Amino acid sequence: MTNTIYKILENEKIASKTYRMVLGGDTSGIRNPGQFVNIKLEGFYLRRPISVCDYDEKTLTLIYKTVGNGTEFMSTLPEGSDLDILSGLGNGFDLSKSGDYPLLVGGGVGAPPLYNLCKKLVAEGKKPTVVLGFKTADEVFYQEEFSELGARVIIVTEDGTMGEKGMVTDVIPELDYSYFYACGPIAMLKAMAKVMNTPGEYSFEQRMGCGFGACMGCSCKTKNGFKRICREGPVLSSEEIIWEEM
Repeated sequence: MTNTIYKILENEKIASKTYRMVLGGDTSGIRNPGQFVNIKLEGFYLRRPISVCDYDEKTLTLIYKTVGNGTEFMSTLPEGSDLDILSGLGNGFDLSKSGDYPLLVGGGVGAPPLYNLCKKLVAEGKKPTVVLGFKTADEVFYQEEFSELGARVIIVTEDGTMGEKGMVTDVIPELDYSYFYACGPIAMLKAMAKVMNTPGEYSFEQRMGCGFGACMGCSCKTKNGFKRICREGPVLSSEEIIWEEM
């Protein structure tokens, strides 16, 4: 974990209630796709945990949805503003288990942490399929960005206004894959657990206090004992999850 002051380079709306923020600063603390950052916002007591969408040596890209006062405030921050951020939090995804044809499944703002994962898998010569689920067409984002990486992309909307109509679990049984990675609402992850035919990894969205394992507020029971979503997670292997405890 590193504590760094980042400068906002971009903060733009990319879909309904969804924004992309590009930050300039030291990203050396970020090691794996699937990790997250915790952002201090002026006037708010708790930091806001946001998954890392992408990063390089000098920039960090976050995608967030305005769901409360904190993220609403974030959406108003202008370019040039400074942000106090804890980075390199969480454990991230394990690329070594992917196999040749990994499946990446993102629900809403669960999609962003899969972007850097997809980029790294493609760089290793893997051929990922990406399934992105949204409620309606105006919430869809990053379809082209995933396609430009070289992935096969399938869009699913609940109302059928774009791509396939239904839920991500309606299209997954028709796909062949060697391993899977998923991030999204808990209801989506629980539904996926009933239809997946290989092992995989789930990244959980959880309310957090400290974000680095001190307060124990995001602990959950697994087959390997209690784990903190912010520290031993947010990524957990499918084999260790006790769904009744999530």
